Amino acid sequence: TEELVQAWATLMPQLSSRAAVPDAEWLRGVIESNSVMLVARLDGKIVGSLTVVLYQNPDGRRAHIDAVVVDEGARGRGIARRLSEVGIARAQAWKARTIELTSNPKREAANNLYQSLGFKIRETNMYRYEG
Repeated sequence: TEELVQAWATLMPQLSSRAAVPDAEWLRGVIESNSVMLVARLDGKIVGSLTVVLYQNPDGRRAHIDAVVVDEGARGRGIARRLSEVGIARAQAWKARTIELTSNPKREAANNLYQSLGFKIRETNMYRYEG
């Protein structure tokens, strides 16, 4: 919807300084993929979002929580916690063996939230190919 496109125009710069603001076609692709995009509203306005990516590989079903963002003006009200709880519940209902996420270590509040929800820091090598 136009409302979702406008919300992401506000939220994306708060999520990533390098990512382009998604247009309607891009958001439609996310929604039509094997992902669940959740939104949070405050006073009828979209103020936050979280995407749960669901995938299945030979060793089981997995989920990845991604693109968690709450508008600056709405932070401190438990919105990210509630989005995360609903995202976890969606992944569990899908019977995901694991639910993973990554977070920049500089995002102290987010990291504290994830740990309070039961996520554990893993010792792993995470690689990114940008070719």
